Amino acid sequence: MHAIVIAALFAAGLLVTATSHAVTPSATQGFTLQQVLAYPFPQDLVAARHGDRIAWVINQNGVRNVWVAEAPKFAPRQVTRFTQDDGQEITQLTFSPDGQQLVFVRGGDHDANWPEKLPPDPASNPVEPRVTLWVVDLAAGTSRALTEGDAPALSSKGELAYIKGHQVWTAPLDAHDKVKPKRLFFDRGKDGDLHWSPDGSRLAFVSNRGDHAFIGVFTNDHTPLVYLSPSTGNDGDPRWSPDGTLIAFTRQPGNGGPPQPILTLTPQPWSIHVANARTGQGRVVWQSPDTLVGSYPQTAGGSNLHWADGGSRLVFLADLDGWPHLYSVGVNGGTPLLLTPGKFMVEDVVMAPDGRSVVYSANTGGTKNDGDRRHLFRVPVDRAQPTPMTSGTDIQTSPAAVGDAVAYIDAGAQRPPLVSVMQANGNDQRALQANLIPADFPTAQLVVPQAVTFKAADGTLIHGQLFRSHDAGAHQPGVIFVHGGPPRQMLLGWHYMDYYSNSYAVNQYLATHGFTVLSVNYRLGIGYGHAFHNPPHAGPAGASEYQDVVAGARFLQHVPGVDPARIGIWGGSYGGYLTGLALARNSDIFKAGVAMHGLYDWSRAIGWWFNENPNGRYEQGDYKQALKVAWESSPDASIATWKSPVLLIQGDDDRNVHFLQMEDIVPRLRKHHVPFEAIVIPNEIHGFLRHVSWLRADTATVDFLERKLESGRGQP
Repeated sequence: MHAIVIAALFAAGLLVTATSHAVTPSATQGFTLQQVLAYPFPQDLVAARHGDRIAWVINQNGVRNVWVAEAPKFAPRQVTRFTQDDGQEITQLTFSPDGQQLVFVRGGDHDANWPEKLPPDPASNPVEPRVTLWVVDLAAGTSRALTEGDAPALSSKGELAYIKGHQVWTAPLDAHDKVKPKRLFFDRGKDGDLHWSPDGSRLAFVSNRGDHAFIGVFTNDHTPLVYLSPSTGNDGDPRWSPDGTLIAFTRQPGNGGPPQPILTLTPQPWSIHVANARTGQGRVVWQSPDTLVGSYPQTAGGSNLHWADGGSRLVFLADLDGWPHLYSVGVNGGTPLLLTPGKFMVEDVVMAPDGRSVVYSANTGGTKNDGDRRHLFRVPVDRAQPTPMTSGTDIQTSPAAVGDAVAYIDAGAQRPPLVSVMQANGNDQRALQANLIPADFPTAQLVVPQAVTFKAADGTLIHGQLFRSHDAGAHQPGVIFVHGGPPRQMLLGWHYMDYYSNSYAVNQYLATHGFTVLSVNYRLGIGYGHAFHNPPHAGPAGASEYQDVVAGARFLQHVPGVDPARIGIWGGSYGGYLTGLALARNSDIFKAGVAMHGLYDWSRAIGWWFNENPNGRYEQGDYKQALKVAWESSPDASIATWKSPVLLIQGDDDRNVHFLQMEDIVPRLRKHHVPFEAIVIPNEIHGFLRHVSWLRADTATVDFLERKLESGRGQP
C-alpha cells in the first residue's frame, strides 16, 4: 500500500522534495535555516558510579560521536570517529562501576512505541544495519565494535551482560579473548533492565511474561534462577541494596480483571517491595493510595527508585500531593517523607555518590517564570531541605554526579545546550564545549521568548512562549506551535530533547523571518501538576486539550502586530494530530498548517493508546462508546469542514505513529478537495534519525508557511 500511495502522490504532483521550494535567504534575513540547525546537541550524559569520568554523545549535523572527560579538569576527549550522517543513533553509554570501562549501543530506535524486527535504515544502506555493542579503550581514546546486542550492563568484575533476542547474553571485552559471545542463561520471559550486584557475582533482571512480569536473579550455571516474591503483578525497577543482600523493586497490577474504563480516568496503584536476593522472600515497604494521584508516575525515570543512606532508606518519586516529587521511606516501611515540597515538577534524578543526598532538576527557582525552565537542586534523603545549585535564566538538566562534582547540560534562550560541570556545592560552573558551536551560528540574532499565559474556554490557565523579533513589523502572520508527546513541556530556551531542540530552532527561524510564533503548552503536558498532565476527556476520550490550542490562537490574534486573518499552525507527532484537528475543525482560524507524522483517526489506535483490547472476551466495558468518541475526537471526523491547506510529512518506517495514518488521510483530503502537499521519507522513523531528513522537513515547513501565509519573506 505504501508504494501505491507514494506513486499516486508523484502522479498528482503533490510529493514535494526539500529543493522544490527551497528557502533562499536574502541579505536582510541574516541567517539561514541550515545555520540555526547546525548546533552541537549533547545527550546521554552519564557518570561512573565510583570513578571520576563522565561520557556523553554529541550529535552535530547528524554525525554522532562519544566524548569523555575526567575530573578535575574535565577536558573533553573524543573517543569515536564516526563521520557520516547515517542515522545510526548512539545510546546507553554504560561505565563499569569504577569508570575504567565504557560500552555503548550503536543503531536501533530506542524511542519506539512498538518493537520491529529490523533495525532502522534511514540512509537506505544496501547493507542491513545491526544494533551493535561497542567498547571504548579509554586509555587510547579509541573504540571498536564488539558484538550484536543491546541494553548493556557492566559488573564490578568487568563482566558484560546484554540483551539479544529478548534473552541475556555475555561477551568478553578484551579484544584478544577468543571466547565467543554466548547466552548467559535461559529464561522463559522477554528479559531486560539488567543490574549487577555490587560485588558482580549475581545479575538481577526483569522477566516480562506478557500479562505479568517477575524480577529474576541469576547466579551461575549451577544455581536455579530465583524469582522475587512472584505474583500476578507487573514487577520492575530492580535495585540492589549497597551490601548486595536485598533487592528493591516496584509492582503494578497485572493485566487481569474486568476491562478498564477507557473514557474515565481510573487509579493505577503501585507498590514498593524489598526481597531477599537469595531466597526470593519479600515484603511490601510502601503501597500507594488507590487514587488518581497515587498512580504510577508517568514522568522521566518512572519511580526513580534508589537505595539511600547506606541501605536504610529508599527514595522514590510519586505524585501524591498532585505534583511529581521525591519521597523517602525507611526500608522497614512507614509514612513516606516528602523531600521536595512545592508546586513544581521533579524530573531528572540521580543519587549523590555518598548515598546521603539526591541531585535533581525541577521547574522552579527564584527567577521569574522558572516554571518554564529547569534548574538543579540537592536535597538530603532524610529531611525536606532542598538547596538550589543553579539559578537564573538558563536551563539546566540531566545531572550526573561524579565524585566531588556534578556534570549537567546547560542551555539558554539563544545559546544551544552544552555539557557543563560544577563543584558539588554549585560553585565553578563552566561549559565544556563552546568551541563546537559554529562561528556563524546566529546566537545574537535569536529572540528571547516571552512567557505568556491565557485561559481556555473552560477557564484552565495555559502557558506558552511567544517568539517575536524586536524589529518585527506590523501585520505579520502568526504561527501556533504544538509539541508532541503529549507529556512534554516547551521551555523559555533550547530544549533538552533533540526532537524539541529542532522545533525550537525552527520557531527561532520563523520568528526572525517574518512570523510571530506562539508555542502552546496544552493540557496533557508536564510541568503544571498531575491534574494538568492527566485531564479528563483528553485525546481519544474527547480531545479536551484542543480548546487550549484554540485559546492560543485567539491570544495570538490579539498580539499587537499580528494579522488575525493569517494564523497558521505546525507540530509533529501529537502536535501533528492537533494540527490536523485545528485545520479540520477551525479552518476559519487556522489558514494553513504543517503536520509531521500526525494521527488522524483515533479509532484505529485506541487499543494501543489505552493498552486495552477487548477482542476475544465477552466483557466489552465501554469500548464501543469509546470507539465512537475516539472517532469524533479525530481530524478525519471533521474532514467536511477542513478547507485550509496542509503539508503532511512522515517517514514510512515510523514506529510511534503508524504510516497507515498518513495513508488514511491522503485520499480523504483529495476526495474533499482540500489542498495538500505531502513528503514521504522512505525508511525514516518517527523522530528522524538523519540530519538531512530534519533539514528537508524543516525547510519544507518554513517554505509552506511562507507561501500559504504570505509572510513576505518567501515565495508568495
